[in-house]
Amino acid sequence: MLLTRSSVIEMPEPLLSIRNLKTCFPTRAGLVTAVDGVDLDLYPGECLGIVGESGSGKSVTFASVIGLVRSPGYIADGSIRFDGIDLRHLEAEQWRRLRGRDIAMTMQDALTALNPALTVAEQIEEVLLAHASDLPRKGRQEAARCRSIEMLRLVGIPAPDKRIDDYPHQFSGGMRQRIMIAIALSCRPKLLIADEPTTALDVTIQAQVLDLIGDLRRELGMSVVLITHDLGVVAEHTDRVAVMYAGQVVETGPTHELISLPKHPYTRGLIGLIPRLSDLDAPIKPIEGQVPELIGLGGICRFHDRCDERMPRCRSDIPMIAAGPNRQVRCIRVEESLS
Repeated sequence: MLLTRSSVIEMPEPLLSIRNLKTCFPTRAGLVTAVDGVDLDLYPGECLGIVGESGSGKSVTFASVIGLVRSPGYIADGSIRFDGIDLRHLEAEQWRRLRGRDIAMTMQDALTALNPALTVAEQIEEVLLAHASDLPRKGRQEAARCRSIEMLRLVGIPAPDKRIDDYPHQFSGGMRQRIMIAIALSCRPKLLIADEPTTALDVTIQAQVLDLIGDLRRELGMSVVLITHDLGVVAEHTDRVAVMYAGQVVETGPTHELISLPKHPYTRGLIGLIPRLSDLDAPIKPIEGQVPELIGLGGICRFHDRCDERMPRCRSDIPMIAAGPNRQVRCIRVEESLS
């Protein structure tokens, strides 16, 4: 809720609300807690950036959201609510109706995510025939094909009416990524989860794909989760950021504020890795050490062994601490600065 002198402005209800999410995977070495107590909100029309190193739990968090965690992995605790629906208690048939229609996800590697044995037309039409309620009963297949061509045109595939019957291997990496986006957006979902949508693409194609997602977000009014390790991408294309480390969210806040004034040592370390155009000779200081194994960590700051600012109290479980309007940080140093 936002208070002003003249009125009270109610914040909208979150489209997606995650509370205390805990996702585990049994292994021979022990139980891996890949996601441990994650709380996140995503509002209608918002773009939320999820940032962190490989193994921080970014992809597993949203695989949990969209119901893609399979045995032996499981969600041990927490709630996931989407548009008023409790996703943790959906049956298989309910998931089939929801996934692809209201929630869509683009995977990291388009070449392996797309079916090499099916044409692009077959893969887009499959989604439309399963979920698009506005297709006519008569001529449904032809209407799906026309819509598929239009989707390829929307994402910038040249000569879509001719290329639609090609196979994924006949397209470049950037074009395959666009096809993935076309499939995800074909039923105009309320939420698009874009998992590393620019992986292995050159800089020019990266910019085109991200601009495309932004344009379609504004045109369709959908919410977007942008999962990436690239803070430059986050700075330009998101409204808010959640920084993840070792299965936990360690800092959240509006993008501009978080990047201009990071409060968690890990966030500062990530930003310190970005080269500065104003001083190309400035040394880049790496974050020493490795992400800890996610087995039996117990109550301890996950960043403890890599942090230059650690103190004895850090060897305890650190909660998220409010650090200003719409800012939260998992660090006791922030608590000290506020006291």
